[in-house]
Formats: sequence, C-alpha cells, structure tokens
Amino acid sequence: MQGRKELTPKMLYQVYLTDLIPEHNFYRLLDQSIDFQFLYKSTKKYYGQEGQESIDPVVFFKICLVGYLNNINSDRKLIEYCSNCLDVRLFIRYDIDEVLPWHSTISRTRQLYGEEVFMELFKKVLSLCVTKGMVRGKRQAVDSAFIKANASMDSLIEKEVLDDAEYYAEELNENSEYKVSQTRKDLVEEHHNWKKEAYKNMPKGSQKGDKTDENGNLIRPKYVSNHTHYSPTDPDARVSVKPGKARQLNYFGQLAVDDAYHVITGACSDFADKRDSQCLEQIVELTKENLQENEIALGEILADGGYSSGEALKYLDDKNIEAWMPNFGQYKPEREGFVYDKENDKYTCSQGIDLPYRKTSSSRKGDEFKVYRSSRKECKNCPLKVTCLGKSHEKTLRDTIYKPLYDKMHQKLTQNAKYAKRMVKVRSKTVEPVLGTLINFLNMKKINSRGIKQANKHVLMASMTYNLKKYMKFVVKKPKVVVQVLSVKQGKIHSFLKTQFYELKITFLSLSIFVKLYLSQKINLV
Repeated sequence: MQGRKELTPKMLYQVYLTDLIPEHNFYRLLDQSIDFQFLYKSTKKYYGQEGQESIDPVVFFKICLVGYLNNINSDRKLIEYCSNCLDVRLFIRYDIDEVLPWHSTISRTRQLYGEEVFMELFKKVLSLCVTKGMVRGKRQAVDSAFIKANASMDSLIEKEVLDDAEYYAEELNENSEYKVSQTRKDLVEEHHNWKKEAYKNMPKGSQKGDKTDENGNLIRPKYVSNHTHYSPTDPDARVSVKPGKARQLNYFGQLAVDDAYHVITGACSDFADKRDSQCLEQIVELTKENLQENEIALGEILADGGYSSGEALKYLDDKNIEAWMPNFGQYKPEREGFVYDKENDKYTCSQGIDLPYRKTSSSRKGDEFKVYRSSRKECKNCPLKVTCLGKSHEKTLRDTIYKPLYDKMHQKLTQNAKYAKRMVKVRSKTVEPVLGTLINFLNMKKINSRGIKQANKHVLMASMTYNLKKYMKFVVKKPKVVVQVLSVKQGKIHSFLKTQFYELKITFLSLSIFVKLYLSQKINLV
C-alpha cells in the first residue's frame, strides 16, 4: 500500500540536539580539533564590570568561522544560515529553541576586538599545524592579491584644498605648540601637481563643467588617482587596477606560505596603492616572528619580480635572508658600449673615454642615483659624438645606489640557473593555489567592513580558516620511506648471496674429478 506522510506539529517535543547530529559531522570534528577557551582571557580587557552580558567571545569567533567556511560575506545571511543548521547550532552551543545573536552584534563585536586577538587565534592554529608536522620552514613563498573594499567608485570625491592656504598655514603654526613639518601651501602645490598628472591626456571638458549629465547621472572623471580623489565611505581604500580587470577600490592582501604542505605562515593586509616591494619587509618579519615562536628558523624566501626593489634587497641583505627573486624588468646587468670598473668606480666607453663617479643625486620621487659623467675635452673630438651625446657636451650615466645588490641577485640567479628555475615553479605551485582558494571559497574576495584594521582582521580570519581545514584533513603518514630503503637493501643482499652461491657452484663443479665423471657418463650414454 502506498504511504503518504503529512506533518503534524506537536505542542511538546522530547529531543536532544546531540542525538540529531552524527558523530562524524564536520562541525563536531572541528569542535574537537581546537580549544577556543583561551579567547576568554584574550578578550577580557575589552569589557567592563557592569551592564548587560555581551555575546560570548567563543560564540562570536565560531560564527565568524562558519561564515568563512561557507563563503558567506553578509552578517545577515550568516546569522540566517547558522539559525537553520542543526550542526552549526551544536557547534556554537545554541539549542533548537534559542534565538541567535542579532547580525549587528557580530559587526559591532568585530570592530570592538583589536587585531591582536585575531592574530592570537591565527597563531594558535598555526602552532597546531606545526605540532602535527605540517610546517618545516625551509621555503616560504610570498605573493599578494587585491581584496575588494566595501566602497563604490561612485563614492569618490576630489580632495579639497584651501584658497587661503598660505594664511591658514601661518595661523596654524603660530597658534600650535608644535610646528607643522609640511605647510598647507606645500600640500596645495603638491595636490595641484598630482591633479595635473592625473588629468593628463584627458578629453577636453571631462574635468570641468557640470557634475551631472542631462539625465541627472553623476559624471565621474575617466582618470582618477589616489592623489586627487578619495572615498569618504572608506578613506583607507585605494583605487587600484590590474591588467584586464576593472579599476576599483581595493586593499592589499599579503601571504607567506610554507612549501611543505602549503600552510599559511604569515598574513596581513596593506594599502592597495603600495607596490609589492614596499610590503615585503612587513610580511617577512611577520612570518619570521610566527616561525620563531614555534622554534622554526626561517629559510629561503621565494617571490616574483614585483617584490624586487633596492630597499627590499637591502633589507634581505642586512637580515641575511636567502631569497630567490628575479630583478624587476628595467634592470640591465650591463650597459651596451660601456664597461664598468668596480675597483675605480667608473665606466669606460668603447672609445676609451672614462666616466668617473661625480656625485649622488635624488629624483623627484626620492630615489637616489650615482652620477657618472665624462669631461667635455675628451668627448669634444669623439667620432661618435653625434649619436652618443646628441645635444649634450658630455656623456652622463646614472645608476641606482642599490645596483650592487641587483648585480648580486642577478649573479646568484645566473650561476644557479637550474635551481632558480625550479624555485619559480615551487613558488607558483605553492602560494598561487592558496590565494585562489582563499578568494573563491573562503570569503577573502571582498571585505564586508571598512578600514585597514578591519581588512587585516579579515585576511587573518580567512588564513586561519584555511589552515584549520588543512589541519583537520592532514593525516600523519607512516615512515614508508625507511621500509622501502630496508626492502631495497634486503633485495640487494639477496641478489648478492645468489650470485656468490652460483659462482661457488661453478667453481666446485669445475674440479677435475667432476669433469672426468661427467665425460665418462657421456661416453657410456653414447
């Protein structure tokens, strides 16, 4: 007979939440993997002695962890998801009939806690991975990715300047206890220079005139810059773009990943208008500190050419950190037609004219260069004067003051070409899949809060979630290599004994008595 089921609600139910969740459920195993009780001590300083009780700190971090595990970016949707899942309710210790915290409580609590609490949680999970043998510290691959800020490009407005800037600066300096290092007048001039560069090659009329079109839509300049515009919605967000992608407001996420089992050993965020090379010191120091706390020494650093700069190479050289990092694209190991004499610090052209070191100058951006210049007398009668000098009277060459460090890196990469090529592959297969997983599956694509501190918390939580998932899935493998080595040795011993026995047999049978016996038997058979 065909059955038919209908729901008949009851007034009372006798059911336990633990009976509804299987023993092998993911969140049950997750709850057994890590003890969150240390968070009570870490967050105690953020609360007073009076007033209503807040959300349980452990519950807050568990709810956030569920959001990252399920790639949920909205706090509203996160609370809705947690409320509908029985296993999540058991994980956060909320019974079936209990009402979960309001979504705004999650947002306010996230802003309340400092970055050090999130960093402590990240280090806790990292220490678990180290204990399980998932981190060796030999190589750390470094890379970065843009993280979309919680602000729209339509919110950009032009930075304001004062018309009476000079008077304002004088009044400020007179009425203050301290002297302003850079006057408002200098800021205004700098702003106009930035504006001029940002609006360069812009179609006429784009930066002036009405702010809206005939339909009332806002007209935003085609060329915007962080020097001329900012977002009042999130002032820490920066306009940035990558080839083939739209220009938008972003943050910079920096990662360091151990190449043994792809565990994240360092994570932080930074302003998106920085270059990778400007962020290298921060992420390396952070990774070094995390490894030292687990009694692991930092080995090699693997990075792409974006992290290459004079300052970055100087930092690595001063700290004696071994790095495999190709020089940036504009670097040239040699100058065509010129030979450098390191001992006398001078260049010599193909015609034998010397270009000695003259001085050290600075560019408009603050970069320092060593200037090498020839004399007019020697270049006056040179047959290559027209092609070499042009309208000048002497030849001038400029080298960055960090050129010896670039040459040192180039020499290392050239002498160890095979190893350097292998390190490029190791870096790409180590850190790039991790970044892809974080962005596409662990909620690091966009920040749902605002400010650089909140962005740093976001990156730390996503990285901690990634490490925690790997920790739960990782199985400590038995040392099969030793068994294989022993079996190989036993096989070699067996083959050796077999060969020796065969040779002994041949020698024994080759004696004269056995030869005569063999021949006699052969004659009798015939």
